[in-house]
Amino acid sequence: MRAVRLLDELQPHFDKGGKWEKYAALHEAIDTTLSSPATVTTGTVQVRDSINHKRVMSIIMLALLPCIMMAMWNSGFQENLTLNQMLAAGQISQLPGFSDSTSLLANLITGAGSFLPVLLIALITQAIWVTVFASMRKKSIDAGFLVTAVLIALLMPPTAPLWQVAIATSFGVVIGREIFGGIGMNFLNPALVAWVFMSFAYPGSMSGDAVWTAVDGYTGATPLAMALSDGVPSIMAQGITWQSAFLGTIPGSMGETSALACLFGAVVLIISGIASWRIIASILLGVIGLSSALCMFNPEAMSPAWHLVLGGLAFGMVFLATDHSATAMTIKGQWIYGILIGLLVVTVRVFNPMMPESVGIILLFGSVSAPLIDRLVVNAHIKKRKMRHV
Repeated sequence: MRAVRLLDELQPHFDKGGKWEKYAALHEAIDTTLSSPATVTTGTVQVRDSINHKRVMSIIMLALLPCIMMAMWNSGFQENLTLNQMLAAGQISQLPGFSDSTSLLANLITGAGSFLPVLLIALITQAIWVTVFASMRKKSIDAGFLVTAVLIALLMPPTAPLWQVAIATSFGVVIGREIFGGIGMNFLNPALVAWVFMSFAYPGSMSGDAVWTAVDGYTGATPLAMALSDGVPSIMAQGITWQSAFLGTIPGSMGETSALACLFGAVVLIISGIASWRIIASILLGVIGLSSALCMFNPEAMSPAWHLVLGGLAFGMVFLATDHSATAMTIKGQWIYGILIGLLVVTVRVFNPMMPESVGIILLFGSVSAPLIDRLVVNAHIKKRKMRHV
């Protein structure tokens, strides 16, 4: 509260004619994040709903909390588990502090050392760009940049170099959102654009066997990569069960490993009306339908249950595919959009195992296709109505 009062006291200096007028956008960004804006829209003409964009972002942050906690805990758990295994094998002589893989606190502290710096860099980088564009346009800053920074951090592996995170965040925010006019005018999810940019610009930091555990010199593939190349029995031989994959106690990008955490987020977003249940249901329909058909022809193919808990499918389906600015708007369009994504995810996973984590690229393709899907749906509806009067 003291910080909020301090911002209120400094407000006159940032108003028009004040000595810090040119930094007004930065002041507003901090003030809007910490408290409710003083200026609100009122009146029955303008207001359709009591919820505003900041409240929407707050609910999304609530839905992301389990993924954030799992990102820190599992990143620390994987690192501590690896260190303990290396100690038992005689590869290291002693363990650093907070290396007990059975301790919840130790895992959280260790994982926070990987997650929080990435989040901080993404947040600072995005705040800078948002402030720059808001100052140029002489417009207010929306509080939504916090959610984008969290999404970017959750999509990164625990070993992601911070300077690369800054570049990817810059690309995602500028190219994915700001050049189109900012929040509400973009048709791409900036976090998704940042992830795809990182995957293509710095593939060595986003794929391979050395990026999933923050231990120098340690290599290990993700369960999804092993399952697609050698079959599901290969990961089960490593002690990975479906239950452990569902809970998220496996290597992977920091926020993508736990389908359970994503399920909690899906419930929050659907009940609050922020996410479209049709999109999530249609993606599930596409994934389950095609993978089940493939299992009929090849019993050794990955089952739908494994597809849903491995890789970033659950996270992308809940938090990225449902982004209002990057998805189809018509009801039929949402079904087509979701089924298309589900079919493509399984197709790429099965027929191109060299690129197992293709969810991000497919979601980006879906976002680009969404306006066309809506246009086709609307035109088909217009044509159908015209035929009634022929």
